[in-house]
Amino acid sequence: MLCLLASSWGLAAERVRITEATTISSYVQQPQDASYDLAVYIHTFEGTRWSKKMIIDAVAEAARLVSPCGVALTQLELRTIAAPRRFHFYSTAVSRALLQTLTVPKPALFFVEDTHNRPAFDAESIGEANATTRPELANTVWVAYGARDLPYALAHELVHVLSDSGAHSHEPGNLMRPETAPGNSRLSAAQCDRLRSQGVAHNLLKPR
Repeated sequence: MLCLLASSWGLAAERVRITEATTISSYVQQPQDASYDLAVYIHTFEGTRWSKKMIIDAVAEAARLVSPCGVALTQLELRTIAAPRRFHFYSTAVSRALLQTLTVPKPALFFVEDTHNRPAFDAESIGEANATTRPELANTVWVAYGARDLPYALAHELVHVLSDSGAHSHEPGNLMRPETAPGNSRLSAAQCDRLRSQGVAHNLLKPR
């Protein structure tokens, strides 16, 4: 108990907080035939190499990639976090500590400097199914600076979260192929069905 209290006091002393929150929904083109709304809370850090334009452009393109499933990213908030440098890097233990301190609606995206997890991935997502030992990280996506094919990587990880599945596809051109690439952009009817059903079941998608 003393160790837990000391840890909590230490985090409080480090002053982890949201310093700015901006609605960016107007930057994303909304599909006319969407039947589900998705609110996404996007996070970056003070002093990061990520620019707001890089993040907004990537989110806008990722929204286009998931729109064929009838999903519209209608509520988008870009938040800036002030936190000690160690929180700017994704790792299971440190990022759990961050989310134990910070109130974060889900699903949440985090644009970080790099990852300290091994193996190191450009982007990593945690759904409900793979969050048993790390519940604070459920329904989050972590993207490292310099991630290859950024909008495709972001959309790929967002589909993992909404579908609550780590499954990949080997179908040519599918967004969920193990390696992201601009040529891999399509989602199958079955993938869209799972994305919608699981997204609603976990209160991530709101039917219109």
